[in-house]
Amino acid sequence: MTELSIGDVALRTGLSVHTLRFYEREGILTTPVRRNSGGRRLYGQEHVDWLTVCTFLRASGMPLPEIRRYTELVREGMGNESERLELMRRHQKLVGERIARLGECMDLISHKVRVYEDIVAAGDPGHECVGPGPVQR
Repeated sequence: MTELSIGDVALRTGLSVHTLRFYEREGILTTPVRRNSGGRRLYGQEHVDWLTVCTFLRASGMPLPEIRRYTELVREGMGNESERLELMRRHQKLVGERIARLGECMDLISHKVRVYEDIVAAGDPGHECVGPGPVQR
């Protein structure tokens, strides 16, 4: 089994050392982090894999209490898949709504870019573009 230092895990996951310690305190890891005789943390690849999952969940907007709950369910083992499924479905719905909203935002931004490109190309600084333009809601 590969033993990784906290610095190694920080490099592999993109999380700071501070965040790794925080996640450990908050119960975000599915298995305990071992310590060597000097008290230094020793991580395994399973920690890196789990932290990668948590990083994606966090980046997608999942709150830490939800990640903690998901971690608890995984730690409990088999038999609670329906609860895990429900948790993931709820989050999937929220992420889908967020993506749809970002699509609307991108449409507006793209419209503004086209308008300003036309203004700059025409050399017409007198035209103002302050409204939302043709945004579908």
